Amino acid sequence: MKCEWVRQNVILYLYEELADDSRYEFEQHVARCAGCAAEVESGREFQQALAAAPVVQPTPNLLTAARMRLQEALETAEQGGFWQRFVFDPGAWLRQIRFSPALAMVLVMVGFGGGVGAMYFMHGQAEPTLGSSGGLPPDQASISGIRSVTKDPSSDRVSIQYDTVTSHREEGAVSDQRIQQLLLFAARNNYNSGVRVDSIDLLTLQPNDVRVREALVYALRYDNNPGVRLKALEGLGSYVKDDVRVRNAVLDALLNDGNPGVRVQALHLLEPVKADGSVRVVLQRLAESDQSQFIRTQARSALAQLPEID
Repeated sequence: MKCEWVRQNVILYLYEELADDSRYEFEQHVARCAGCAAEVESGREFQQALAAAPVVQPTPNLLTAARMRLQEALETAEQGGFWQRFVFDPGAWLRQIRFSPALAMVLVMVGFGGGVGAMYFMHGQAEPTLGSSGGLPPDQASISGIRSVTKDPSSDRVSIQYDTVTSHREEGAVSDQRIQQLLLFAARNNYNSGVRVDSIDLLTLQPNDVRVREALVYALRYDNNPGVRLKALEGLGSYVKDDVRVRNAVLDALLNDGNPGVRVQALHLLEPVKADGSVRVVLQRLAESDQSQFIRTQARSALAQLPEID
């Protein structure tokens, strides 16, 4: 491992964003290289100084609107043409620049501040969309990620560690509003799939909450981790019969999910409603042409138990 790579990744190391194997190699190199060790120490001192400075929190309404509009923009953005990439490629340009850790951290803060300011200028009157309380509480408005979710096995107490500029911890019962909102945030926004699994697992304890059910449907449709999708199915199972939105999400998982285990679980959940018209159509399609022999067999068996339609 070269010193140049280590110095370019000091910021990721300090904020625990490096993959485990890269982090191990990083620490091994720093233990042998005095120059890189000094660079890490300099970055850590700057991080501590930055954490000690007062932080101006954006309003919950602004942050919620910004996140939702960013998600919509990413989903609808069109890729640039060949000539646009040929004339100017920002990613390639940035890779040519070797920032020092301190300068990189300053630029990140300036960029974030500028983005929030621009969004506030353009959408200052946007309505909150997360939860009945108008989004996250003011002291949690700038949450950047959920680090861990831990449930006390002997009670309904939950401990959640989350990050703003610094790391925080919130403790309370699963039913507490602040705990619920942190779990909802973690289920949709966290980069750590293990935390998402833990959050979905706890949310399934209260699927009657409309926000919780929406989060479970969202996880089933869009989460890239099959373990998270399976947990979401587990929480939605009792609502397949009475909630059409849940039934449609389970049907979509049965037809399109890339994980065989998720598809099989979705098929089992649809057993009580196999006589429903939309479910019958899907079963007929699977029985005729699904690539999985097990799914084809199960679909045929389910159809054989249904009465004929005149």
